[in-house]
Amino acid sequence: MKQPQQGGGGGVLGVRFESQRFRLLSIVVGCFLISVTFLLSSRPETTAFDTLSPKPWLEEARSTPATSAIKTVKSSSPSPKLGRDFLVDVAPRQGAQQGENHGRQPSAGEKTETEWVKDTVIIEDRAGGSERAEQEEAESALDAAAGTDRHPGVQDDTQAGRTTQEEAVHHDDLPVQTTAQPAVETTPPTTKPAQQDQLPVPGLFSDKETQNVGGRMMKLQAEKVTTTTEQQQTPLAPLCDFSDRRADICDFTGDIRLDANASTYTVVVAPTTPAQSHKVRPYQRKGDATCMGRVTEITVRTSSSSSSSPLPQCTHTHTAPAVTFSIGGYTGNIFHDFSDVLVPLYNTAHRYGGDVHLVMTNVAPWWLVKYDKLLRSISRHAPIDLANAGGAGEVHCFPHAVVSLRAHRELTIERHRSADGLATPDFTRFVRRALSLPRDAPTRAADGKKPRLLIIARHRTRILLNLGDFIRAAEEAGFEAAMSESDVGDSISRVGAQINAADVLVGVHGAGLTNMMFLPPGATLVQLVPWGGLQWIARMDYGDPAEAMGLRYVQYEIGVDESSLKEKYPRDHEIFTNPTGMHKKGFGFMRQTLMDGQNITVDLARFRPVLQEAIANYHLAAQ
Repeated sequence: MKQPQQGGGGGVLGVRFESQRFRLLSIVVGCFLISVTFLLSSRPETTAFDTLSPKPWLEEARSTPATSAIKTVKSSSPSPKLGRDFLVDVAPRQGAQQGENHGRQPSAGEKTETEWVKDTVIIEDRAGGSERAEQEEAESALDAAAGTDRHPGVQDDTQAGRTTQEEAVHHDDLPVQTTAQPAVETTPPTTKPAQQDQLPVPGLFSDKETQNVGGRMMKLQAEKVTTTTEQQQTPLAPLCDFSDRRADICDFTGDIRLDANASTYTVVVAPTTPAQSHKVRPYQRKGDATCMGRVTEITVRTSSSSSSSPLPQCTHTHTAPAVTFSIGGYTGNIFHDFSDVLVPLYNTAHRYGGDVHLVMTNVAPWWLVKYDKLLRSISRHAPIDLANAGGAGEVHCFPHAVVSLRAHRELTIERHRSADGLATPDFTRFVRRALSLPRDAPTRAADGKKPRLLIIARHRTRILLNLGDFIRAAEEAGFEAAMSESDVGDSISRVGAQINAADVLVGVHGAGLTNMMFLPPGATLVQLVPWGGLQWIARMDYGDPAEAMGLRYVQYEIGVDESSLKEKYPRDHEIFTNPTGMHKKGFGFMRQTLMDGQNITVDLARFRPVLQEAIANYHLAAQ
């Protein structure tokens, strides 16, 4: 009976001994926890994060001299749940030990850095010649972060996270910006490969160690805090250029959203970027109030996700740029169709090689049908009718956009002003190819065929009254003469083929002479200039463009006896004695009286030397 009692007594002693060991261990652990709690509560400024405001740390980092090496960071956890950014204070390298320096407030003179890193990180040195540049980039990012009043850790989605993501939309497909006009380009956040030129930081982590600091860090709500130095330091370039005398032109790159219903382009920018807003009428008669009143106004503005009005949401996302222009104004007249729209459109959109969206306002369906072949040769995408897109509530998004067209002189592209080095012969060559016109030179004289002379006939104003006699005189001079009676509704391919077959084109000053662009280079244009001191406008509208196209140009100025005005006014009237003085009454008077108010009877004896000059030009060109 005693042995069981002794055995039972030994079990009780064992239990008591184990209980004492447990209590001793509990006391040690408790003392340790009390000590840690006392240390942390007595020095709260030494915590890894100041959860109330990080600005003192950012100010300290900005004012502290640069360290000897730049620290780069990379995520060591691929978990999708660990996608937030954390602020990590990297302790000084010189003589530092991980346990004594990491997580404490730096003393005066010590070097420190503050970086945004991902979840569990590996902090490493970056060696090499780019250290200084990367240091400046890190300091610039700190400058920008320190300048905001809001705590980065509590930014809402409309600030740090969503804004930066939206700014990055479409950047992968951005074309190279070659335009000479002012442009704005938003740059995506810069990310640097973590694995490039990485070395371990002495005194912190070895090249294989990872420090899991997730339990000591507060996750931030913003997914992107770092923005590029360019966005924060460089002022946004003007979206639009208002200096050109023919058109106001906007040219911009980035996250661009066209709200078709509002006729508004919105460029998404960072919240700190000053706002811009401009209104532009995309037509090339800037100084003509009557004309521009027929053109839909386009708004071009900047906005960020933090603005009071929500950003338009894309319904159609394009990788190709957009060129926006109007088919309002004076279109419907072939001169304005080409001088105001088609020539500057080619000059503006040529650089994109057909991969461009044509966004049009004031669209007339018949106009699209008439110039379909030319438009298809400029863009392989279907045109976007802004009115139709607006009615459907569409929002089109582009990586780059141009609003309005780059126009030079009438019917002319000046090589020194063209961003792509284009000139007028490039356009006429483009027209001949788009319309499959066969002739690139006048008919050779050796072929035994007579040169062809084509007369542009007018039926309402500035009529050539002795047209029959004029044709006979041309045939006597050695031409095969014919008359062209084209109308605004005629197929441009048919008219182009008819003009291209001629070696000499003759016509009274007016829109019909625009057909000269279908002539083969080396052909001759003869312009009959009505009475009234109109030599300057005849030269500007057709004479200079003809020579720019590579044509030979002859200008015939009719006399008083050849004008029907002699039947309306006495010979001593100012319209005969001082016609240029009457120009002061304005272009409306000039057009009504001096252009549409007279017809012409050519003095064929006086005109015969012009025919001889045209024959000589033909032989020179056909050699």
